[in-house]
Amino acid sequence: MKQAFLILLMFLSVSCMAQTAREETSSTHLQQALIAQTQAVAQAQKSKDGDTLKRLLTDNFQQVGSEGKLHDKDDFTGDAKDGKLTDCTLYNFKFLSIDDNAAIVTYDAIIHMTEGDDLLAPRYQHFSDVWVKQGDQWRLRFQQATAKRPID
Repeated sequence: MKQAFLILLMFLSVSCMAQTAREETSSTHLQQALIAQTQAVAQAQKSKDGDTLKRLLTDNFQQVGSEGKLHDKDDFTGDAKDGKLTDCTLYNFKFLSIDDNAAIVTYDAIIHMTEGDDLLAPRYQHFSDVWVKQGDQWRLRFQQATAKRPID
């Protein structure tokens, strides 16, 4: 009886470790995929590709810009089509899984806008993106851009 219990305990331990390994691998794949999609959003903005943005954003997408104003999907894609973002460098990515259908990606960015005014378009910003799963696709639901202060 004691041996059967030990065998059962070992089996359960191995099963739990395998499940944990699968979850970590799945989380790593999701992290890599959402960081790639985050970069694809920035690339679409730089290349004025509104069609790609429409596919990557949810219909009810909202952004709080670095100036503190709320923008909807049409504002966001319109700014991209107008070429307001001329270049950007994204770095320091962090990933947080919320559940099976939501995740947050945060990152820092060096922004180059057409305004050329660091007050209107701060060069250094921190972003937080909320990604949601719709069907089998991950889409950007919300983005918060925060200007980094000189003391940060």
